[in-house]
Formats: sequence, structure tokens, C-alpha cells
Amino acid sequence: MPKDLAFANVTSEIGTLRRLLVHSPDSGLGKVVPSKAQDWLFEDIVHLDTIRRKEYDYYTKILLYFLDPEKIKGKLKEIDAPDAKRNFYKPAHKDFYRSDKVIELQWLLEEILEDREIRITLVASVCAIEGCSYESQQEMMNHSPADLAKIFISGSLSDKIMLFPPIPNFIFTRDIGITINNHILLNKPAKKARTREALLVRYIFFNHPLFADLRNNIIELPDTHQHFLLPKEGDDRKVTLEGGDVMVVSKDHVLIGVSERTSMEAAHQAVHALFNKGVVKKVSIVKIPKKRDYMHIDTVFTQVKRNVWVMLGHFSKKAIKKDDADIVQRILEGKKEDHKIKIIQFRKKDLDNPVYFDNLEDLLTDISRNDLGCDEKVRFIYSGNNEFPFDAREQWTDSCNVLALKEGVVLGYDRNDKTADAFINAGFTVIEAKELLNQLEEGTTTVEKLKDCLITMPSAELSRARGGFHCMSMPLLRDPLDEK
Repeated sequence: MPKDLAFANVTSEIGTLRRLLVHSPDSGLGKVVPSKAQDWLFEDIVHLDTIRRKEYDYYTKILLYFLDPEKIKGKLKEIDAPDAKRNFYKPAHKDFYRSDKVIELQWLLEEILEDREIRITLVASVCAIEGCSYESQQEMMNHSPADLAKIFISGSLSDKIMLFPPIPNFIFTRDIGITINNHILLNKPAKKARTREALLVRYIFFNHPLFADLRNNIIELPDTHQHFLLPKEGDDRKVTLEGGDVMVVSKDHVLIGVSERTSMEAAHQAVHALFNKGVVKKVSIVKIPKKRDYMHIDTVFTQVKRNVWVMLGHFSKKAIKKDDADIVQRILEGKKEDHKIKIIQFRKKDLDNPVYFDNLEDLLTDISRNDLGCDEKVRFIYSGNNEFPFDAREQWTDSCNVLALKEGVVLGYDRNDKTADAFINAGFTVIEAKELLNQLEEGTTTVEKLKDCLITMPSAELSRARGGFHCMSMPLLRDPLDEK
């Protein structure tokens, strides 16, 4: 795999995407049972073949067409032929696409397990976390690196033998870490179900040669010593951080959400770490209600263009001020708890004088105008076209969780019809992934020609997992925004 001088560098949410980490749905997703679904952070069980063949495979194809077209252009009939048996999409198969632009975590894990010392240490670490027997630990050492990588991720030796639980959330690579300029901030998951994910990723980043030049730029947040002595109600002092709560909105400015999954203590530590290492000059803390509905800040808003954002209208200025309510209702209801959002912006040169924002729209408008130098009117596209009950329904199925492939061209779920209408009303075109792939294969369009476009992906099963394409991506490299 070739090494680029700029292997990893992200300075915005919308610069042209060049490299990212992904993980395709593995057999562990097919073993999630109803009684354990919520323990494993799933709201429902998914059908594995559908989520792979009819949904995620389209995501892989779109990513490759945009980031590594030589792997796929003109080859789709061959790749998707029945006798090919999806081998192109299987990380452990010799016909796997193996791209250094669309990088599969399972492949990287397999490669570091070729090193015997790493294999011994990682087997011991996984077995300690999962409470395996000594005999199982010894037997695991007999497996090939490819099989061992599959075991670590799926939890299974075969379809019939499970050693420990799967880690079905591994498909949400955004949460494992975030690239901020040329640094990587690693996560500290809030839920036990994600502990093994964090371990595997830590070993990948610190041991795979791809990240050799970045090792001194990896930021880990330690737990506070007080946390271990505090009662359960002191959990706010625990350091938990997930990548869905971190957004790089400019080279100097990062947003950090305080949410159900990211603690105030983690935000506190991250502010100091990013300032002390000179990574950014501003950090805005966005505290949202600790509700499963919202989970991370990227379930509430994401960026589409310099001057365009998609967001949940529930947190709009109008909703918070209750402009649509009559005067009696407004006074009686006051400020509802679930409307509360607190935004504090810290500047490295003036820590004692933070800037406060009353609402999300004011913060995002400030980013567009002052961080990104945008002279155009700042516009907001609202989940479900801001119509009740579609706004809440479609936010639940990740209408606000879009991934920008380049400025103005984003991926979202096809089931969010009203949000698609809102994109159209904002001057965007909406095209289904299948139709776009046909056009790209036939040469009637190119990725360069696409402007102001929402690409809708099949999502009946993927959306059950409670994460959109922003969640299913960890960008490593984006073009700077000033290079258009």
C-alpha cells in the first residue's frame, strides 16, 4: 500500500473526501438477538444478507467511485455477477477490493496480527476483557491472522460456536476516533458493548504501518483519578468520548458534543489536550439533552455546504422561542427540559472569556460566516421538512446524519422522504444510489459533474442500527476547502 505524505488530514466536514476508514457488516450483526439488542446498542435486529447485499454494498460502490474509481469503474457487472458470490466485498477473501482510500478495519486488523508479539498481546487483552478461559486463549493462538481478525470482530469461531459477544457497532467507524487536522483523537466509549472496539482500534492505530507517521499525533484521554473513588452518581466525572460528538468545522475550530455518550469531563480534557498540542484555536462545547433520540450531536445536525446545514427543527431558534405558540401557551410551558441546548465556545488565547450562543442556528451561522468566510445567506434544511410528526420520525432514522463526499454532495437514507423534499425545496437534486451508479457506469455523468445533490441509499435494514452514513465513516483525508 503506497504511503502519502498527507495520509491523514481533515480540516472540515465538507472538503472533498479522499480517504476514510469503514467496516462492512460482519456476521456478528446476524447474531444480535432481541433480548440483547439494546445491551448491544441496537433498537432492533437486522437481516444480515439484506443489510449487506441490498444496502451497504451500494455504500461501498459509491465510496469507491468517488475515492478510488480504478477499483470499480466499468467492472460492476463482473463484481456483482451471481458467480462472484460478493467476494469483492469480503475483507478476508483474496478478491476483496483492498483500497488504500476506502480502508477496511478488518483488513488492517488482520495485517497487524501477522506480528506474533501483537497477536499474543491482543489475544490476551481480548480474553481478559471477555472473561475467556485460559484454554480458549491458548487455542486462539492457533488461528490464522485472517480468522483471528474475524473472531475478534464477530465473536464467533463459526456460525455455531460463539466465544464472546459480537461488536455490531463496529460499522459505525466515526465513533472510534476523529481526525483533527493531522492528529487523531481516540474515543473512550460510554457503553461496555463497545469496549472491545476501542481496544482493537487502539492496536491498529499504534501498530499498523499506515499510521506510523501519526503515532506521535494520537491523542488519548485518560480517566480522572477521582473517578475510580466516586459513587455511581459521580459518573459525570468519568471520561467517555465518541466520535459522533466531534466535528471538525474548520482548521482552527472543533465542536464537541456533551451527550448521552460523551461526558462533560471528556469535553473538559479534550479542550485542554487540543489547545496544549496546538491542534486548534477554538473549541465549541455543544451540550444536548441526554436522550437516546439524540445520542450524538451528529444525529441532530451535519454540514452540507459552507452555508447549508441539515438539522432537527426541534433545536431551531423558532422552536426554542416558541414563536408558533400563542402567548398563554408560551408562558404556561416556559422552557421545556428537552429543548435545552447549551453552547459555550472557548478560544485558546482568551480562555477566561468564552462566547455563549443561545441556539444551534446562531452557532452554525457563525461558523459559516466567520470560520469559513461565507458571504452567502446561511440556510438550514430541516429534518422531515420541519413537519410534525415527520421531523421526529426521520431524525430517528438519521435524516440529520449525512456524509459529505464533497461540498454539496451528500449521502443519506432513502426512507427519509420529507427530508428529501426539504433538500429539493433548497435547490438540491435527489438521486437514488442505484440510478447514479448506472449513470456512472454508462458514462452519462461523472462524480465531478455532481453539484448540490442528495444521494439516497437503500436503508430498510441499515436504519434499524441507529446510525447514518456520517456515523459509518471515519474520514482520514479531505481536501482543504480553499482548494475548489
